[in-house]
Amino acid sequence: MASLLYRLGRFSFRRRRLVLSLWLAALAAVVAGFSLAGSSLDDQFSIPGSQSQQALDRLRAVEPAAGGVSGQIVFTAPPGHKVTERPYAAAIQKTLREAAHAPQVGAVISPKQAGTVTPDGRTALAQVQYAAAGPDVRPSSVDALKASTRPAEDAGLTVHAGGAVFGSHGVQIGATEVIGVVVALVVLVITFGSLLAAGMPLLTAIGGLAVSLSGLMLLAHVFTISSTAITLAVMLGLAVGIDYTLFILSRHRTQLARGMDVEESAARALGTAGSAVAFAGLTVVVALAGLSVVGIPFLTVMGLSGALTVVVAVLAATTLLPALLGFAGRRLTPKPDSRAARRERSPRPAMGARWIRATTRRPLLTVLAGVAALVVVAIPARELQLALPDNGSAPQGSTQREAYDAVSRAFGPGFNGPLLILADTSHAEGGRKGAGTELSKAASDLGKLPGVAAVTPPQPTSSKTDSVLQLVPTTAPDAKGTEDLVHRVRAYADGVRARSGVSLAVTGTTAVNVDVSSKLSASLVPFAAVVVGLCLIILLIVFRSIVVPVKATVGFLLSVAASFGAVVAVFQWGWLSDLIGVTRTGPVVSFLPVILMAVLFGLAMDYEVFVVAGIHEEYAHGRDPREAIRRGAPGAFRVVTAAALIMIAVFAGFVTLDDAIVKPIAFALAFGVLVDAFVVRMTLVPAVLSLVGRAAWWLPKWLARILPAVDIEGRGLPALSEGAEGHRPREKSYGR
Repeated sequence: MASLLYRLGRFSFRRRRLVLSLWLAALAAVVAGFSLAGSSLDDQFSIPGSQSQQALDRLRAVEPAAGGVSGQIVFTAPPGHKVTERPYAAAIQKTLREAAHAPQVGAVISPKQAGTVTPDGRTALAQVQYAAAGPDVRPSSVDALKASTRPAEDAGLTVHAGGAVFGSHGVQIGATEVIGVVVALVVLVITFGSLLAAGMPLLTAIGGLAVSLSGLMLLAHVFTISSTAITLAVMLGLAVGIDYTLFILSRHRTQLARGMDVEESAARALGTAGSAVAFAGLTVVVALAGLSVVGIPFLTVMGLSGALTVVVAVLAATTLLPALLGFAGRRLTPKPDSRAARRERSPRPAMGARWIRATTRRPLLTVLAGVAALVVVAIPARELQLALPDNGSAPQGSTQREAYDAVSRAFGPGFNGPLLILADTSHAEGGRKGAGTELSKAASDLGKLPGVAAVTPPQPTSSKTDSVLQLVPTTAPDAKGTEDLVHRVRAYADGVRARSGVSLAVTGTTAVNVDVSSKLSASLVPFAAVVVGLCLIILLIVFRSIVVPVKATVGFLLSVAASFGAVVAVFQWGWLSDLIGVTRTGPVVSFLPVILMAVLFGLAMDYEVFVVAGIHEEYAHGRDPREAIRRGAPGAFRVVTAAALIMIAVFAGFVTLDDAIVKPIAFALAFGVLVDAFVVRMTLVPAVLSLVGRAAWWLPKWLARILPAVDIEGRGLPALSEGAEGHRPREKSYGR
């Protein structure tokens, strides 16, 4: 791998105008295509083949208005008044007539029809059914629904429009998310002491991200890609794109400071640090692609979207960056008397050396203290609750959040997520009469189940054999009680089918979300096993050691557990929630665990490789194990610190988003990188290797013979010619 990348680096350096032209052409092509085709994102979560999704698809076929997404209009009269008073009742009727004529609306169910007027008569709830799924409802149609409330507002009523239809318009990235990029620039300036050097990682990362992002927006016309997948791709593209170029550029500047020829330095930096970057990128790609084992299409696409972004980031770091190095020439060399030059020429950075000496002076104490701290942080993870978010997690002040809160106060939280029950009587015993009797009995029995607030009588559909019942839980759509109720209703339905042939299928948005969350929870352990197994195999091949892979895997699991614990403390318990703008505590998004494990796995392996590679290289050259740690680890300290700070800054920038999906994922990734880089890789790794000594690099001979040889340290590169390093060569005309 090192030799191949060495040749690629030299080619990109020499043919820099061609390489830059190809990147610009690719960017122009995908941006032009996206500009012409526009956006086509789909934020609907589903599991094809699940009972709830099959029933919902059938319901949409026989009764589009019932199977489409729903909206709500909540009317509240002033204190001391009722919505049934003549002026208010007339205004409500006018509002409902306008709502019925809004685009894509299939039906409007008045409060009188639905029986949704509070006992005190002050609040009424109307249901609006769209003849389309959530992603297919145009924003202009939702705006028309909001506009239809004006007659009621003009009459003095407080009106809120909400419902599931307001939850499908994607994630909007604003200026506050750029804070992470600004912090990254500051870190790069401090790291390199040069604006030119600091700008290169940003330029390379943003160029690669622009290509991959525009490409994903084009692919969204062919595949189902959600706005959350795009946001994840942006986070990953920025974070890994900056980090990967940072690793290569840091090696390049170190070699320039020691007098190496510019072209040779660019090629050699790509063959050494670039090999580690390619390996690190491969681990991230494989981990993200591994999300496909979960078996949920939207999660598979999310993982593949992130993987595509990482692939482009690696390509940018290994082709575009060497080309830019060619244009920059020797201007990237630190000035002879500058602090950057002295630091680049120093074989052991002072701060890194002091830290390594501190962690290895009493290695057993360091390991015990570090593990104990991570275990304490991980304790809350035992109470991790998963669900897909609803409008109760929407930003404070938004119309959907106000409608959600108003419905919860007046009718109970379950009215925000009623369950639909599709009854198929085509195989009912006793024909139509027997089916009618059985449905009436089923409605009565369902109303007596624990956790049920109300059940509507069976409503016929356009199909002669299908009817629909609406069941309102006593708990919120994302509550554990609602999930338990879905399972109770299904257990009851099994008995009904056995005795009468009538099939009852629980469906609706809430039931689909419950099935998605259940599937994700069940897949967590198998997915963890895949990731852990992958970790062991890859590190076994790279470092040809038994201890290093086991140590890295245990450290990764500790980082993940600590991240879960922090998420529970902040998003479920409410600790420091005001600091990051958490407006409602409760279950976190169902796919956070698998996303966190996939992404953090790849990033953890990045830092593992950069820290351990230097130690392994020193040991391979005959150093004593402890001396190899003290000489090899500090070299990675500054680069890994800068890379981790950049990752944390980029992810933390997305914590400011008022989105119940992105916010906890961004927080978990930022916290996970913080813990993994500074506690696990730069503290526990040197301490553990110091404890085990030579055993860290032991490998059975039979295993050594069958493992492939992977060179990520550049041992197979051509030897430096005399005078290539150690003195400044004659200046060449670079950069023109």
